Amino acid sequence: MLVLQMKPMENVCVDQTRLDALYTQLGEADAEEILCRALEDIALRLSHCSELYHSQDMPELRRNTRTLIAVGGQIGMLAVTRVATDVVACIDRGDTIAIAATLSRLLRVGERSLCAVWNSDESPI
Repeated sequence: MLVLQMKPMENVCVDQTRLDALYTQLGEADAEEILCRALEDIALRLSHCSELYHSQDMPELRRNTRTLIAVGGQIGMLAVTRVATDVVACIDRGDTIAIAATLSRLLRVGERSLCAVWNSDESPI
């Protein structure tokens, strides 16, 4: 018997134009501070999503995920906002299997997106 282990790799999408605009509007120091706070917030909310799912607190999971959409949108994390929107739609439909699948995808995309922004060698401007 052959056992195959799948390791899904998610593409991440960060809107460099949005990051550039943030740096242009706020200046480097303020933009860095906002970006760092947003990345911390996203990391904490992703972890909290997992906890809320395991405790089956769907109303709070929905609220937390909607905040991820807003914060991700502010710093151009397009993949995070897109998948988080899918999670909210699954919660709204009450589709428990889809919630589990899309939430798993959100956690993968979120982790890869955080790494992509943190490990960026280029200055946003």
